[in-house]
Amino acid sequence: MNKLGISIYPEHSTPERDKAYLELASSFGFERLFTCLLSVDAPRDEIIQEFTELFGFAHTLGFEISIDTNPKVIEHLKATPDDLSIFKEMGVDIIRLDGSYGAFLDMVMTNNPHGLIMEFNGSIDNPIEYMIQHGANPKQMASCSNFYPQRYTGLGYEIFKKHCIKYQQAQLRTAAFITSQNKDTFGPWPVFDGLCTIEDHRDLPIDIQARHLLASKVVDDILIANAYATKEELQALSSVDTSKITLAIDLDDSVTNEELKIIDNYLHTSRPDHSDYILRSSMPRLDYQHSSIEPRLVNKKMFQRGDILIVNNNLAHYRGELQIVLKPIKNIGNHNLVGTLNTNELLILNELEIHYDHLFGFILNKGD
Repeated sequence: MNKLGISIYPEHSTPERDKAYLELASSFGFERLFTCLLSVDAPRDEIIQEFTELFGFAHTLGFEISIDTNPKVIEHLKATPDDLSIFKEMGVDIIRLDGSYGAFLDMVMTNNPHGLIMEFNGSIDNPIEYMIQHGANPKQMASCSNFYPQRYTGLGYEIFKKHCIKYQQAQLRTAAFITSQNKDTFGPWPVFDGLCTIEDHRDLPIDIQARHLLASKVVDDILIANAYATKEELQALSSVDTSKITLAIDLDDSVTNEELKIIDNYLHTSRPDHSDYILRSSMPRLDYQHSSIEPRLVNKKMFQRGDILIVNNNLAHYRGELQIVLKPIKNIGNHNLVGTLNTNELLILNELEIHYDHLFGFILNKGD
């Protein structure tokens, strides 16, 4: 089950604002809370008191709490790899290790008696397999990628997937960050140009970022890195269908009610024997063997990548089949154009092309 999360940075805010944000996110079903101790410059007792109170409140709302640490932070709190009890007392559930102690002591931490999950930096090549083979406890291990405040420094998508797949293969839960597009947001550091794991996500609407990560099939939990996302963004994320890959399509003005039924009322999956040119959802055609889908004039000589088509009466044997164009094909009158993917949605189509045998569906953007 995928979990959605938010982030707060108490050193840059107030308890009142943070608690209000937690309540709002909880109302939309968010279940994870991330915060960072790397940027907190305060005495040990002050940190413990402030964060313990905040985490206690978050727990009443059902949040699972993760904190970003490194050896310096752990030592500041007078904890050690073999004594992490202070984190349990504070109400922490997940300790993210932005920096490592090395394989042996990291392994020791995974065997802590408090049930604390050690979350490894998913953006680097930690020796996870080695640690598990030598006694690390995989039930108390997870991974979470970095976020990148500085523009043009976020991970390339293929590098991101490569790292995530390694952690997945070790059967560890994975997480990554997306960024709110709210203008007045902040993170732990004095950089305010968005906080994301993947650089190409930095300027995208938040729901597209999330749907792209879900379509990748390498991420379990999705966390908003900057504070505070808008109510509309939280609502948009809570509405994302995590059961399948989803693509938002701009419907053609001439789309019929019958075509809308095909788009919206079927569990789509592509045939495994699809060509390089189209993905084919063939199940609808079983219901349209004796029904009519009148041909409509389409003023295009070529259909382009991202066009959504339905086979019409001119090719009656395949009538009702829904197709997504992958490479340009000629318009010879056998297909009605029912919608088009915009440029941002093509990122998700790239993943659907890889995971063609997975369920997919559509979010319908209707014209004026």
